[in-house]
Amino acid sequence: MIRFLLILLLAPALALAQYPTKPVRMIIPFAPGGASDFVGRIMQPKMTELLGQQIVVENKPGAAGNIGAETAAKSAPDGYTIFLGNVGSVAINPGVYPKLSITPTKDLVAVTQVVDVPSALIVHPPLPVNTMRELVDYAKANPGKLNYASPGSGSLDRLEMELLRKLEKLDMVHVPYKGGAGPATAGLMGGETHTMFATAASAMPGIKAGRLKPLAVTSGKRIDQLPNVPTVQEAGYPDLAASSWQGIFVPAGTPREVVDRLFTVTQQVMKDHDVIARLKTGGAEVLTSPSPAAFAKYVGEETERWARIARDANATPD
Repeated sequence: MIRFLLILLLAPALALAQYPTKPVRMIIPFAPGGASDFVGRIMQPKMTELLGQQIVVENKPGAAGNIGAETAAKSAPDGYTIFLGNVGSVAINPGVYPKLSITPTKDLVAVTQVVDVPSALIVHPPLPVNTMRELVDYAKANPGKLNYASPGSGSLDRLEMELLRKLEKLDMVHVPYKGGAGPATAGLMGGETHTMFATAASAMPGIKAGRLKPLAVTSGKRIDQLPNVPTVQEAGYPDLAASSWQGIFVPAGTPREVVDRLFTVTQQVMKDHDVIARLKTGGAEVLTSPSPAAFAKYVGEETERWARIARDANATPD
């Protein structure tokens, strides 16, 4: 009897020590073709190898990332659901959507940042502009006639354009797309819209194919993949410098041992030379956190920052 009780008491600890013992799902809150899907699918094989269990990517698009975030936060806190969140789905949405069913900083545990992805200001090639200044002048000369795409109300891409509109008092029409940056950039390539800010990873295939024209990037320096494209600072808009960071989260209540294991494995994944090189082809730079606590602090600061920007831009759900 005593032996049986000891086995019952030790079972949870033994299970944690052996974690993981079955496949782990990675929820990506956007459709295939966007930056998050690009990053997650590059991480997947190496993470599978190092964890010793299959990482199963599950795209859960909708509501600017809210559906995926809510699904992850409400999943069992056992280490078998991880969430690839980004600045929009974790830090921006709480300031835009007043009736979220979760609070990301409370209902998700931050594990580590994985990448920093700058945005690019892009236009449909037939639009007769070649610089950011020319786009602004064209919009002023054609009030209400230009529209801009975004992956949704709470996206970084939308707020970046709102900041530009506010700075230059531009009259433009917002066209939100469901499912993330993939559908939005596809719409721009198809001529459904005129311009947008999009993560470099989402825009790069269209740029390389000549179906999107880049005017500026939001990073602090020019990116290797677009050496002839100026930064927003060079174009005269330093306030628009920003990036779409992405990171690993798990549901609140996940055991600390599991969080630490995922932190260690993810750090190893992001040091892999092949992972780094493949991410770089899409304009994503590897950037990891020194600890889960440091990442949690950064996410809290970002949430406060974007809440202020969303209020100033009067960004509300469409």
